[in-house]
Parts: sequence; C-alpha cells; structure tokens
Amino acid sequence: MSENKAASRYAKSLIDLSTEQNALEEMRNDMVLIEQVIDQNSELEAILQNPVIPLDKKYSILDGIFGKSVHAITRSYLKLLVSKGRAAILFDTTRAFVRQYNAIKGIVTAEVISAIALTDANKAEIISVVKKEIGANQVIITEKISDKLIGGFILKVGDKQFDASIAGSLNKLKKELAQGVV
Repeated sequence: MSENKAASRYAKSLIDLSTEQNALEEMRNDMVLIEQVIDQNSELEAILQNPVIPLDKKYSILDGIFGKSVHAITRSYLKLLVSKGRAAILFDTTRAFVRQYNAIKGIVTAEVISAIALTDANKAEIISVVKKEIGANQVIITEKISDKLIGGFILKVGDKQFDASIAGSLNKLKKELAQGVV
C-alpha cells in the first residue's frame, strides 16, 4: 500500500489535534496498534477497502475491534474517516502519522541486513554512528538476516544506504578492476 496525499493530510491534522490536546504519545500508540492490526489481518483490510460494505458496518467493525482501548480522539477520528468514505486509507494514515511523529521527535529507523544476528555491542555501535551522522535523537533498529550475504552488513537509513557486506566489497573491487583503477 502506498501512502497517498490524503492520508498524509489526515495524519498531519491528527498530529496537530493530538499536540493541541496533549495526547500525542497516546495517539502514536493508537496509530501503531491500528497499523499492526490491519497489517496482520487481511480480512479487515479487505473490509476497509471494499466500497460495497456500508459505512456504518465498517465503523461498527472498527469500534468493535478498538472500542474503549483507544483514546477518544482516535475513536472520533475513525468515525470521521469512515463517514467521509475514506476507510480505505486508514492503514496509510496510520503509517503517515507514525512517520510524521518520528520526524517531529527526531526518531529514525535504521534497517540492518546482515548474515548473522547482531550482538548488543554491534547494535549500540550502529545506533551511536547513526545518531552522530544523521543527528537523530533516537534510532530504532530493524534487523533482517539474509542468507545471500556472506558476511558484513548493509545499513539503510531513510534513502541512504551503506554497504559494508563482503558481497558489496567484492562488487566494488570487480568494478574497479574492470575500469583499471586497481
């Protein structure tokens, strides 16, 4: 699902309202919860995407799932989104909200792809370097193990990528040899 402009605008409005109501942290937790539930439940996603299902039915399903477990602002937001016929972009709005929240708070996500699991020391060093280089307040590491890597790691932060894998080094050496640099 790609994030669209409407989702981004809804998320921005929700961020502004949450900040005004001193409920930004609670709203972030709600948006993460909703995102996870939709991401893990393809039936719910299909219901939200289906234009044939009546709006009141969609809202009652969402209210039944989240009900009293979310903030009053979240419940009102869900009702508004559904009543405007925008339930299909709920997942996108939750992602946009979290992305905008992270930008406000200086939180970045660093994806590390490695051949083996990172040690706590590795993670601490990566966090330290990313904080220093990016100027982030907090770094969240998502780790993926790839059997395609021989050793080393690939670090992705935003649109930047640092390849410290053995395969990456070999490819770089191969290009240099082909160009006669070495």
